[in-house]
Amino acid sequence: MAMYVVGHKIPDSDSICGAIALAYLKNQIGEPAKASRLGEPSPETQFILDRFGFEAPELKMSYAGEEVYIVDHSELTQAPDDIAQATIVGIVDHHKLGDLTTSTPLECWIRPVGCSNTVIKMMYDFHGVEIPKDIAGIMLCAILSDTVIFKSPTCTTADIRCVEDLAKIAGIEDYEALGMEMFKVKSAVDGTPVRDLVLRDFKDFNMNDNLVGIGQLEVVDLSVFDKIKADLEADIAKLKEEGQRHTVMLLLTDIMKEGSELLVVSDDVNIVERAYGKDTDAGRIWLDGVLSRKKQVVPPLQEAFA
Repeated sequence: MAMYVVGHKIPDSDSICGAIALAYLKNQIGEPAKASRLGEPSPETQFILDRFGFEAPELKMSYAGEEVYIVDHSELTQAPDDIAQATIVGIVDHHKLGDLTTSTPLECWIRPVGCSNTVIKMMYDFHGVEIPKDIAGIMLCAILSDTVIFKSPTCTTADIRCVEDLAKIAGIEDYEALGMEMFKVKSAVDGTPVRDLVLRDFKDFNMNDNLVGIGQLEVVDLSVFDKIKADLEADIAKLKEEGQRHTVMLLLTDIMKEGSELLVVSDDVNIVERAYGKDTDAGRIWLDGVLSRKKQVVPPLQEAFA
């Protein structure tokens, strides 16, 4: 029986590209595997898949009775709803260690780098498996996305070296130009339903038994939100009530100015203000230099809740 390789709910490019890349590697070393996903590809992810000739992995929401290899998270809130009825055989991730637990031994590849695909590249090197040109392309794009073309504080020398290696394999001479193409796709918000934007890159976290949702929209110019910012704020308020969340935040990240505007709706906004050392102004905070949810947003908020 083949294992399923799957990323988190509301999958991003790292989650989907990582599932494809890891499933191929597993098959090459004699461990039958099939890539799957827990949601629809974002516009950026679809751009990457189209660019390198891939179909999106199978949409599969239930994994009871299956063997599962988890990609790009180890959080119960981000895993399949019935993950407790599945057998987790492995985790590859680059985030903090979450609350997934297992009853059997498993393989874990967790590294403090900018992207899960960087870790997967290390796995290819470890097993001595050649990376196909098209898979190298999607892995490269995932790393550029997660590291914000190397601007993110999560970016490491390992991420940069992996991109350089993958670019050679994929035959891409100007990977930074490719990265800008991806972010221009991310920046196209006209005509997109507000809820789709809020959930484009959204993750739930358990913070001291409080459910906290954090979304992020990365663009090349924050002015694209000028006409819809009030609608975004209204929708995160609805999302908070619908999911019985303590707090919902939406990061509007300007990759050129290298900072983020944080939209906040919370049962206790003082916790958010304490986390970042700034007062909210009508539910908004500007965070200069903040690009990474993983490294700059989640840790101080988790500490404030604790």
